[in-house]
Amino acid sequence: MRPVAAVALAGGAVAAGFAARRLAHPVRPTAAAPAPVDAPDTAAPATAAPATAAPDTAAFETSAAEATGEQQTRLAGARGHLPALEGLRGLAAIGIITTHVAFVTRMSYGTPVRRLYGRLDMLVAVFFAKTGFLLWRAHSDHARRDRPGTARAVIPYLRARFVRIMPAYTVLVAIAMVLLPQNRVNGPVVWLRNLTLTQIYQRKFLVSGLTHAWSLAVEMAYYLALPALWTGMKNLRGDRARLRLPVVGAFGLSGLLFPLIPWQRLRLLPRGVNDQILPPSFSAWFGSGMLLAELATARPGLLARLSRAPYARWGWWTAGAGALLATTSTRWFSEGFRHPSGREYAARNGLTAAMAFFFLGPVILAPAGTRFRVLESAPLQAIGRWSYGIFLWHLIVLHYAFPLTRTSLWTRRMGVIWPVTVAGSIAVGAASYRFIEEPARKLLSPHA
Repeated sequence: MRPVAAVALAGGAVAAGFAARRLAHPVRPTAAAPAPVDAPDTAAPATAAPATAAPDTAAFETSAAEATGEQQTRLAGARGHLPALEGLRGLAAIGIITTHVAFVTRMSYGTPVRRLYGRLDMLVAVFFAKTGFLLWRAHSDHARRDRPGTARAVIPYLRARFVRIMPAYTVLVAIAMVLLPQNRVNGPVVWLRNLTLTQIYQRKFLVSGLTHAWSLAVEMAYYLALPALWTGMKNLRGDRARLRLPVVGAFGLSGLLFPLIPWQRLRLLPRGVNDQILPPSFSAWFGSGMLLAELATARPGLLARLSRAPYARWGWWTAGAGALLATTSTRWFSEGFRHPSGREYAARNGLTAAMAFFFLGPVILAPAGTRFRVLESAPLQAIGRWSYGIFLWHLIVLHYAFPLTRTSLWTRRMGVIWPVTVAGSIAVGAASYRFIEEPARKLLSPHA
């Protein structure tokens, strides 16, 4: 598996580099417009083209001399809604469902294909990176325009996040607790922990139908933490904006160092709390999206040039697939849902952060107006739009897929359970969007 991953990653880099050499068209400048406003991850931010950005680190941007000799184009991710990101989000949701189906049908280990099924849950990193990109973009653009303060007030931002996440999740918790027989023994403390997304800070927090909600608890923690980070960086603007990339990079790197600390052995965490599911373990995933936000709002440089040719995206995506495939190697990583060592966990998170960066990069760093026909197709756009509900409800749908198909739990009938679960989850996700998420947004958002 190691040679396969290495070839895939190298092939991605070579293809992207070859694409850069084929660029022969001069670039015309675009007019500046007002700064963009941050928005929830399924809504389109207010459109705006960036003004001239401050120079950034040499690894990612052209020098000032190069900029005067070659006019730059605006990047797709600098402002506005990116439909292709919705398509990627929809594919990630289906991948996560696939892993959970593979686990309960005992098809997540034993062969290379099964091990891939067992690692598609790593596509949660795509969700986190997309969130990091959308929530960070307005602030990076604000700083590069040399504007004081931050791009968005904290209270409206938090209200928007609450409205996006909590209404449908609250309904899910209530239904999972009441509908699933194994949850009827849970008392008010378990209800409260799950309703407040604080369950991951306790030992033995798993609840049937809600085991996947750990990722929402992590997201909520980052919703609360990001304002402190962007406020702390508010003076890195104008000429000092070049320092934002290393700061964001250090933030992401902290997520790879956190699992290496023996928290339990040092008695720095309560006994039984899983440090590998705590929010600091995932800063690399959020950081990859934040890094893309910084690059998208800066003056286009090397990585932007590697995204211009229409076929360059395949180099990026090949590299991302290689990073994902590397996580399936039994020489480096354990199979299935086993608790890994700190080193293994950090390595896996680093690879999946790279995967998310490579999957999202060619969409965000492509020239404005670039089209991605498959990702922007009507079916994937619909699945992407409903993906939050699909993700929320799929474990309950999976629970009932077994009796519906007259299949016993742990029976190796993935070919039967998977299509029923996917189709059912899409249907329930669409209903959740139509009857819970959108009405709640209109009711609770003052400007909806």
